[in-house]
Amino acid sequence: MKVNKLAPEKGARASSLKWRNTKAQRCTTRVNLSELPSTPVMVKMIKEHQAAVKKKPIVKRLERKAMTLSGSKEKKHTSFESEKTYPNTNGKSEVTMNIDAVDWQEWSTNGKSSLGNGEKSADGVETVSSGRLEGESFHCCAERDEDRNHAVLVMQKSQTLCFRGKCLLTCLYGRVEVMGFTIEEGQQPYPLFSPASHCPLTVTALGSTDDARDEGMEATAILRKYLTPASQIRLLRRINLNSSVILLEPMETSLTRFLCSFPDLSELFSPPVSELMSAVLDTPLNGLGMIPLVSDVEGLRMSKSYREALNTVVSACRDDGDGCVVVLVCGTKNVGKSTFIRVLLNTLLNHTTGIDYLEGDLGQTEFTPSGCLSLSTVTEPLLGPPFTHQRTPEHMIYYGQTSCDSDLDRYLESMKSLWSRRPQSRDTPVVINTMGWVKGFGFQMLVDVLRLLPVTHVVQLGHSESMHCATLTPDLLQTVQGYLTKPPAHTAMDEFTEGHSPARTYAHLAVQSAFQGVGRQGASKHQRSNELRELSLLAYLSQLQEAHQGPVRQLNCLTPYQVPHTAVAIGVTHCEVAPSHVLYAANGSLVGLCCLPEKVTSRGGPVVLSHAPLCPCVGFGVLRGIDMARGLYFLLTPVDPSILRNVNCLLLGAITLPSCILTTQSGREEEKPYVTTDYSFDLTGAGKMRVFKGIVRPGQVGK
Repeated sequence: MKVNKLAPEKGARASSLKWRNTKAQRCTTRVNLSELPSTPVMVKMIKEHQAAVKKKPIVKRLERKAMTLSGSKEKKHTSFESEKTYPNTNGKSEVTMNIDAVDWQEWSTNGKSSLGNGEKSADGVETVSSGRLEGESFHCCAERDEDRNHAVLVMQKSQTLCFRGKCLLTCLYGRVEVMGFTIEEGQQPYPLFSPASHCPLTVTALGSTDDARDEGMEATAILRKYLTPASQIRLLRRINLNSSVILLEPMETSLTRFLCSFPDLSELFSPPVSELMSAVLDTPLNGLGMIPLVSDVEGLRMSKSYREALNTVVSACRDDGDGCVVVLVCGTKNVGKSTFIRVLLNTLLNHTTGIDYLEGDLGQTEFTPSGCLSLSTVTEPLLGPPFTHQRTPEHMIYYGQTSCDSDLDRYLESMKSLWSRRPQSRDTPVVINTMGWVKGFGFQMLVDVLRLLPVTHVVQLGHSESMHCATLTPDLLQTVQGYLTKPPAHTAMDEFTEGHSPARTYAHLAVQSAFQGVGRQGASKHQRSNELRELSLLAYLSQLQEAHQGPVRQLNCLTPYQVPHTAVAIGVTHCEVAPSHVLYAANGSLVGLCCLPEKVTSRGGPVVLSHAPLCPCVGFGVLRGIDMARGLYFLLTPVDPSILRNVNCLLLGAITLPSCILTTQSGREEEKPYVTTDYSFDLTGAGKMRVFKGIVRPGQVGK
């Protein structure tokens, strides 16, 4: 596809993904930090909380003045009495800690009498309390540096922090776990996203793995980098061998700025209405964009079968000797398949550098806007919902709908095409996501996928002691009918036949989901399935914004590419449209940028496809306008120009732009481009047209 603006080509990413027993060091670009503005809801909550506090008796705290430093404001340590070197975990290089002997002797006196967060015992020594951090605990174990706008939090083993908001987390000492992923000291900062659309994130302290280390001297050197001397002394007395120390920083990215610029999404990273009474507002973390929650609000709840399934899959991946492990996750809607997959991927990343992920759910995709089937390689932990980690897969096919019920054959062909593109020699584990459609033809599609792909483990999620569909055991697969496939024919003499091959088998793991609201679609704001799909698409379009801090640019303020009509073909995936009406339907819509194997030939006008092709998709764009006089398409897309040169097809699907993108634009005299009120649904053909593909109900097959 010929375009009129160029940009440097992106660097090729590393392809070494061999299974390892330790994690490889991960390096990503550090996100710019900025102070998060207070939202109206948060201001109201704080005022109500302060009013309630005034009615209670106030206990005055003794203020402790900071220690004065001799000499300059920033003292440089040139001589050290002791120097300790210890090997870092996860295969990283050694880290040398320089300790000031004078400071350590002074601070160690204060630290010997207190070993953790909790209540004092009879002998005056504080006992460690596990469980949720909340209330006054934050004033004892957290300190904030106002000048550098970050906070340091000390957590004891098994203590948890459940919160809403977003932040950057760096582990300074010990280990913590988030969504199955272990973050250890010496690693990069990781972005955490805990929006109101999903279950709140929980940070769990795991403690240190080295019992021989000198926690006092090492903690002293660490705290000196991030806190004032007075704050260092208060936190040092809380640190022991089972402690974990984390650094929390505010985070603002082009994604969060773009999402929060829409009025309906301005409170996306604030607690929902149901959690307002459980929010803790007077902690050192609140000014960083985090709002801790008390134990009344549940984080991620894992049942016994949930944990057993995770352990079984991880053990199989670590002990694989007969090829790679292929895990298929299935279950009905709203049972937590996506959350289970994120936890599984994060847990596997504790042991390997990459996992292949095959997306088979058109409605709730993980890395792309909805309506796509894709094959990705996951190398970074997923510490937020899907809209927080949108990325370009290695291979993608744009199906164009959130369900495959209108064209089952195209869905299965797409899945087979994606699997064939994966190198068979690759030894990384594979995780396959499936749709929540598990009855009728949906169940038959599951059976076909199991027969077409070399699955080794099936994780089937259900709730209320029911799977809501037949249990997909290997024995059932020998008797049940698929949409395209049939059960193998058996005779009584099969076992005595030399050429007879044994039936394929796999491990079936039944998981009972136990989280609150299982089996029901979320009723709160931002939790409905259509809202989640819009968030993923908005997150993808946020890549059109500038990476640096700046005002959010609206759709009609961005510079589009100019694409000649003769350079690309255009088609519709989800319904039949008259060729003369295709350009009207595509104008102002989302289109998939695809690559046809054959060259597009034109006789001078637009090239309209008669059917939807099965071809690779490299990204998405907004067809902002069409100039018939000059024969040009005006296209907005974040795809790199070097990749756009290979695009020769635009596919229009049923995935529409969120209304907030169109209604928040500014035009001349309050006009909004692409938006009109002069429209009547009473006109013939004004509504959505459904196409019958000849699919019959299972009970009518053969009649």
